[in-house]
Amino acid sequence: MIKKYITIIISLLFCICLFGCRDVVDGSPATSEEETGDDEIVIGFSQLGAESDWRSANTESMKEAFSNENGYKLIFEDGQQKQSNQITAIRTFIQQEVDYIVLAPVTETGWDTVLQEAKDAGIPVILVDRMIDIEDESLFTCWVGSDFGLEGRKITSWLERFTYMNGIKSEDIHIVNIQGTLGASSQIGRTEALRSAVKEYGWDLVAEVSGDFTQAKSREVMAELLEKHDNINVVYCENDNEALGAIEAIEAAGKKVGSDIRNGEIMILSFDGVNEEALAYLSEGKITCIAECNPLQGPRIQAVIALLEVSGNPDKFSYVEERIYSMYTEIRQVTVDGKLYEVTFLE
Repeated sequence: MIKKYITIIISLLFCICLFGCRDVVDGSPATSEEETGDDEIVIGFSQLGAESDWRSANTESMKEAFSNENGYKLIFEDGQQKQSNQITAIRTFIQQEVDYIVLAPVTETGWDTVLQEAKDAGIPVILVDRMIDIEDESLFTCWVGSDFGLEGRKITSWLERFTYMNGIKSEDIHIVNIQGTLGASSQIGRTEALRSAVKEYGWDLVAEVSGDFTQAKSREVMAELLEKHDNINVVYCENDNEALGAIEAIEAAGKKVGSDIRNGEIMILSFDGVNEEALAYLSEGKITCIAECNPLQGPRIQAVIALLEVSGNPDKFSYVEERIYSMYTEIRQVTVDGKLYEVTFLE
């Protein structure tokens, strides 16, 4: 037991530093998930899938944080984009009598019954990344993730500044939204932000269609959109993988991506800032602006569990800090709800 309490104390000190400074810190290298001792804290982690580079980075962050070397046994289950798989995984975790359940839900609804089962078993449930829509919030202990609505408002505020500075009329902005997996918190927040901006600024929202957060599906739907509409000049992609697929379709159709929409280029706006190719495209100007979605949430979940181990009370909702990226240096900051956010220019 001494080993366990030493681990808790170290993690708690890390928690204080982490939430005081709000820096993202990498965990120790991932190791085998086989049990190595009775003093380990057992974590059951239901990841929704591996649909994007962001999701893969998020999974690796969790594995690094909850390694055997850090005093944990991690039981990892990939939901493969199916809620039914995640519900099965949670019930298996309950049967295995894990200490904590960490859930990255594929969609917002449909969790009441299984989370009640976890509560009845006395197992705290921590949500990561996406939120859930549930009547009884006592069914989960806390949530750690991104403010997807804020991400979307940063991007739309940037676009409004761009149109103003370049004298482009609102009615001349023709946007298609390649949405993420329908019903996911990230899709809902980013879509709602765009719809609000369209209403406020008078832009033309030509179409909304799901790309399921994947490059292949985005390429497919973008090709179809280009065949149906000849006036598209802005593509709002709800993650970087969708942006890459959209670019492939646009270039295959003989069109050019870029910020010079007055002269026929199609502007790509995106989210995440994890995919290396997407960041390279940002530097080249193929992607004009990216709202960061930080995937390195393992240390933050680790800090939450450290608090719970010593009967602490973590915040019910904890948002991670995120930036907005662009190579268009004329716009150095955006304003959202009266708050200024600096634009980061990649070297």
